[in-house]
Amino acid sequence: MRIRKAFAVMCFSLAPALTGCLTHTYSVPKTRPAEVVLDATLGQLVQQVESRYNAIQTMTATVEIEATTGGSHQGKATDSPSFSGYIFMRKPADMRVLLKLPVLGSKALDMVTDGKTFKLIIPPRNKAIVGSNSVTTPSKNGLENIRPAVFFDSLMVRGVQPTELMSLSSDLRVIENPKKKKDLIEEPDYDLEILSQPQNQVTRILRVIHISRANLLPYQQDLYNEQGQIVTRAFYSDYQKFGDIDFPSHIIIRRPLDELSLSVIITKLVLNQKLEDDQFELKIPDNIPVQTMN
Repeated sequence: MRIRKAFAVMCFSLAPALTGCLTHTYSVPKTRPAEVVLDATLGQLVQQVESRYNAIQTMTATVEIEATTGGSHQGKATDSPSFSGYIFMRKPADMRVLLKLPVLGSKALDMVTDGKTFKLIIPPRNKAIVGSNSVTTPSKNGLENIRPAVFFDSLMVRGVQPTELMSLSSDLRVIENPKKKKDLIEEPDYDLEILSQPQNQVTRILRVIHISRANLLPYQQDLYNEQGQIVTRAFYSDYQKFGDIDFPSHIIIRRPLDELSLSVIITKLVLNQKLEDDQFELKIPDNIPVQTMN
């Protein structure tokens, strides 16, 4: 027994010497805790999300939009020039996206929807597209899979429906200090998961709203399809006050399956101004060929 104890002591004493030449110490970015961490219950977070969503009935946004297509699957990525334009939204589901060509200022794209079907005119290509808001046959061209609902669901963080379930978890993200780029901050967050009603003891995830505990505002939203894949990731930053409503002035929309990313910068925003029916009407000229997409 004494021999075994002596052998064990010897092994532990020799370990630092034997492993010292095998270890390697190197610098990593140093983080610090967030100075402000707010607490909220599940009920409070749900109420805040619903209050912000219900407070907006119409939206008129002046925007700058940049698109990036491609990625690792294609082995290349292409950045488009910045398009200026407007986004009009009226609940429950009316939306219009109007973009202009850089420099020329002529119409580059005009798209409207009533929540069920959409119309799209692309004057530079002398092309028009009509179809349903839901993509049933995905295109290899990610831009062709963009429907108005992508903008609607990304710009607006919906509340929880009565038929949906929810759960709350917490996590930690590391962000850069906007004032000191090399200063990294560990910021706790809340992750609000929205789930479908179970069928045959199986439920599925619909959305996840990631909420910063520095201000209790969403900084990211993940939307899932029926196969459990993330179809849209929306990132929210640069919140500003528009009346009594906090709204992000920079929104990044990423579509990982389509290898498509849209950066939407809101330069002007008017909320809850009356919008007329003709602002959501789009007549396709007779001389433009029409393609139907499902």
